[in-house]
Amino acid sequence: HADGEGPTAGDARKGGTDVEGASSPKEEEKVDHLSANVAVLLQRVVKLFIGCLAAVTCGMIYAVYLSTYHERKFWFSSRQEMEREITFQGGSGLYYYYYKHMLFASSFEKGVYELTRDNRTVSGQTINAVEQLSLYPELLCSLLYKLSGSQDSIEPVYFYIGVVFGLQAVYVTALFVCSWVMSGTWVAGLLAVAWYIINRPDTTTVVYAIPLRDNWALPYFSCQVAALTSFLSNNISAATEMFCYLLMSVTTFTFIVMWEHGHYVLFVQGVVLLLLDCFDLIPARKTADIHKVYLSSLLLAYVLQYQRSALLSSPLLSLLVASLLARYLQQNMKMGPLVARLMKLVLHLYLVFTTGITFNYLVKVRPRHDFILKFLEVKFGLNSTTEFIPNLLLCEEGFQSPGQDLFLRLTQASVLPFYVLVMLVCLFSTMQAIYRRLSGERLMGGVQMEQGRIGERPEVIYHVFHTLLFGALAMLMKYLWTPYVCAFTAFGVCSPELWVTVFRWVRLKSVHPVVLGGGCVTCSISLQFFPRVLSELTEVQEFYDPDTVELMNWIKSHAPLAAVFAASPALLGTVKVCTGWPVTSLPLYTDLSLLQRSESTYQVYAMRSAEEVYKLLTAQQSSFVIVEEELCNQMSSVRGCRIKDLLDYANGHVVYDKGETYTFAKYGRFCHEIKMNYSPYTNYFTRVFWNRSYHVYRVNSVISFQY
Repeated sequence: HADGEGPTAGDARKGGTDVEGASSPKEEEKVDHLSANVAVLLQRVVKLFIGCLAAVTCGMIYAVYLSTYHERKFWFSSRQEMEREITFQGGSGLYYYYYKHMLFASSFEKGVYELTRDNRTVSGQTINAVEQLSLYPELLCSLLYKLSGSQDSIEPVYFYIGVVFGLQAVYVTALFVCSWVMSGTWVAGLLAVAWYIINRPDTTTVVYAIPLRDNWALPYFSCQVAALTSFLSNNISAATEMFCYLLMSVTTFTFIVMWEHGHYVLFVQGVVLLLLDCFDLIPARKTADIHKVYLSSLLLAYVLQYQRSALLSSPLLSLLVASLLARYLQQNMKMGPLVARLMKLVLHLYLVFTTGITFNYLVKVRPRHDFILKFLEVKFGLNSTTEFIPNLLLCEEGFQSPGQDLFLRLTQASVLPFYVLVMLVCLFSTMQAIYRRLSGERLMGGVQMEQGRIGERPEVIYHVFHTLLFGALAMLMKYLWTPYVCAFTAFGVCSPELWVTVFRWVRLKSVHPVVLGGGCVTCSISLQFFPRVLSELTEVQEFYDPDTVELMNWIKSHAPLAAVFAASPALLGTVKVCTGWPVTSLPLYTDLSLLQRSESTYQVYAMRSAEEVYKLLTAQQSSFVIVEEELCNQMSSVRGCRIKDLLDYANGHVVYDKGETYTFAKYGRFCHEIKMNYSPYTNYFTRVFWNRSYHVYRVNSVISFQY
């Protein structure tokens, strides 16, 4: 039996060894769980990499598209320097003039000093051009041009427009990120960018007026909104939240500095966050952090911008102070039953706005911007006036309310129908969330997609109110609204949570939203995107203005160095950038004194006597006045906005009463009469240049009476 026992014992020993070396079920579960985590992490990293690559690629492609379209439209590379500068339309070339000034300055410090004491721009005045025209983009761009050593490799004008086009790439990338963060899929970012480019005439003016302040500033605002969107999200790590907070701080400050109207835009955003805080839709801690960003950015901008009083009297600062005071007085606002909380909420909003208005009134030392208030009253139909300046502002294209063609274009691009659908779903879900908050239900830290509560997500609620409030302001500036309509709509179409919410309401099985989003992307690209973009890039266009070129060449070759030119503000901006000669006014519509000087110059198109116009021009030290045929012979205009009609109405020379027109003018229209070359016009003015578009008259320093 020993032979039989041996193998048995050996088998037992071998079996014992196998049992000891085998893994337990718990260890196998741990290994499987670890492998699953690694797979999920790897999948997230791959998705993040692909999404970031797609976002950056979209931005780069858009910048290349803008550059190509700009070249095809203006034939920019084949133009001379003066002809290139004329392409900066609407007087926007004035900013490029200061960029050139900084490049020719002996040093950066010397150039800044000269701009802060500029007496070669507006006749008879020494202005701080950096503060008055917000020239910080030009200062930064000129500094980058010199520090980068680009003088030998790229022309100044190409560097300038290249920086602006690069910022537009950042703009669309930030919109991509907004849709991606809210929807969870980068397909939404692609759709947002496609819709943005398809609706480019309603989303940006960068191709036509590159140097305008909003083209420099709005990309930073888009980055700020993207950072704020991520910051408000509940499912965010501490490190990501800190990064978003820092990015939000930097972009908020930069936005205020780059655009003098930036604090007004942030005020609207502050009102949105106030509503979210009142309804307890975001944590109080995050609200306090955002208020710190606003306050620090305003104070830093105030110091950097030569103690600009507009920042102290800005509605954003008043809102911050009022919110802090109201919160101190109502520490228990978010407690109690539904009716009590509603009453507290109404009282809180009343305290915020009355305190804010009071603070703003006390801070305003000078009624410098009262004309803006009058303009807004006339704009919204609260008042009417015959004054020239408010009516002139109403006629500016940037301030005119968008017509039905805007909504028609958005509908044709399939944006508006989807926007209405997404907005209704999100708004209804948000109302449900507000009711739950007011009823005492606590804010949920994380909402599962299967619950179908898209209105519980703070970043989504923010964009709901964001697009609604900015939509109400679209009549003032549509370019603040339409880009976020594209981003918000793209998020909704591609969001799993939104469609789960809808399907839970109607008790239907869900369709994967990526399929829907992919279908929308395919339709948009195939039906709208590629055909429109290709037609713009292949269409042969030409922008050429020989009359303006001839006028600028005459000024540079014949006008004395001490000459001062009077004309419309838009033309004066071109005169300044092309020749550098002093002018009587600037195309700046936020400075009352410059607007009043423009009104005096515009009198050459009114029914005024030669002596009256002569006195107005000599009061501004004008040496030459340029009469523009386009303004003098303008036959029709949108909404009665002909310059000569506005002047006749303001001067009392024409009165409209019950549909009838009455004229009370003693003299003929100056711009017509002066061309007749008879006394008394020849006593005060001498024609020295003319072509099909312009007539230049010297304002005589010595009056010779001829009869």
